[in-house]
Formats: sequence, C-alpha cells, structure tokens
Amino acid sequence: MSEVIVAALYRFATLPDVARHAEALRQCCEQAGVRGTLLLADEGINGTIAGSRAGIDAVGAYLRSVPALAGMEYKESTAAQMPFARLKVKIKREIVTMGVEGLDPARSAGTYVEPEQWNQLISDPDTLVIDTRNDYEVGIGSFRGAVAPGTAHFREFPDYVRRELRGQKQRPIAMFCTGGIRCEKATAYLRQQGFEHVHHLKGGVLRYLETVPAEESLWDGECYVFDERVAVSHGLAQGQTVQCEACGAPVSAEQQASEAFVAEISCPACVDQLDEQRRASLEMRRAQRQGS
Repeated sequence: MSEVIVAALYRFATLPDVARHAEALRQCCEQAGVRGTLLLADEGINGTIAGSRAGIDAVGAYLRSVPALAGMEYKESTAAQMPFARLKVKIKREIVTMGVEGLDPARSAGTYVEPEQWNQLISDPDTLVIDTRNDYEVGIGSFRGAVAPGTAHFREFPDYVRRELRGQKQRPIAMFCTGGIRCEKATAYLRQQGFEHVHHLKGGVLRYLETVPAEESLWDGECYVFDERVAVSHGLAQGQTVQCEACGAPVSAEQQASEAFVAEISCPACVDQLDEQRRASLEMRRAQRQGS
C-alpha cells in the first residue's frame, strides 16, 4: 500500500435499522481492506477509517447510498503507513457520549461557521471561545484565547456549563472540537439550556488546519487525532507529538524536551505517579525490546 487514505466522518441523523447497516459496513470494510473504528447509533454515525484509495472510495460509496448518511461530514488526509491495527464496527447508544437525554443535534445544533470566517468570530473580544475537547487534547494545541473546560471526558461538559456559564446566555459563544462532532452536540446542549448565540466551527479543527493558510492561522500547536499518527499540524501533515508508551498521553515536541519525558518510561503526565517498582518494570520492558 503506497499511500494510506485516512477518512474522518460523522453524521447526526435518524438511522433506522442500525444492526443491518453495521453488518453491511463491516462486510464492506473487510472486502475493501479498510481498518479503523465506526460507531453507529440511532442518532447517526461517527468514525475514522483508513485504507487504499479504492478501499476508502468503496466504503464511502456505501455510506452515501444510505439516505440518512448521504450528507455526512467527511474529510480526508494521508498517512505514511496504516494507522489502525484492526477494524471495529460497534453499535452504541450515542455516537459521541454526553449522556443527556432528549438532544437532537440534527435539528437543534448551533450556527455553523466556515473556517474562512472563524478567525473573525473568535477575534471579537465579546465572543467566548470554548474548546470542547478533553484536557489531554488541549494540552498539545488550541486556538489562541480559547477557554478549556478542564474535562477528562465529554460527559463532564454539562457540569462545566452549569458551573461556569451562569449568566452568559446572551453572550456570543464559539465552540470547536477535532472534527466537529462533539461541538455539534455541545451546541445542541447549550441551546437546550437557553443559550441564544451559539456557533461552532464547521468541520472542526481538522478542516480549519486543512483550509486556512498557516500564516493566517490562529491555531497554536498541533491537533490530537485518534490514531497512530497521534497529531497533525497545518495542511494535516503528521505532527511531532508522540504517544507516551507508559500512560498513553500525547507528548508535544516541547514536552519531549523536558526531564520528565523518558522514552517508553514516563512523560510529564505520568512521571509523578511512577514509583520504583513501575519504573523497574518499564525499564525491563524497554531493555527486552532493545535486545530483541
């Protein structure tokens, strides 16, 4: 496989007969040699897959043949090698888990903002810019001036809203996430709670980095992605961020220069929890790998 195509996709839509579509998608991906993860629920589909040009085209053609999914948000990038070890097609209660009943992002999400108009919106000092991603993602890159909710999981976002956004229902709010799916559900939640001026970045950070020239960008750092590339930068080029093999946290290029980062042993996120027994075990594992 000379060039691997990576496709990130999602769609909030009422998806009838989820089990049938899940099985058909599994078969389609297997026949096309495509790997990755696809989540299906009554509310739609979410996932990232990778394969050859022909393989990705075959899966994309099947997805677009399903009326409910024909208008899915879809973006492609490339990888030097296959970023997924296997194929997973799962049926879930939600395609992105917030745990709030009665949300319908397909009908009640906030106002889309195209990447080309995003800089103007977030440069307005009256606009509250919120990064809906989790802490470990925010740590390697975000938009300048964005507020991080301090969440470890997306289901904590409603608590953040109740705790920190009181009295701000009239304020312009702009939210963003990796590919658009989390902030689409987050804007639907804010509108359910009575917030009136809610916007979100169409296509997420990935589309922004793909569309907006680096010299015009208000993004600092890299964007975490959920595959073996770890992170991407402007133009969706693979970034310099690596994954800590001890705890799984992303480690930026700057963090890799710190004393806390020791390859296969520790990083700034886990070094304080590393006792002597754990360090000895990790050092033994590293020695075994180097000797094999």
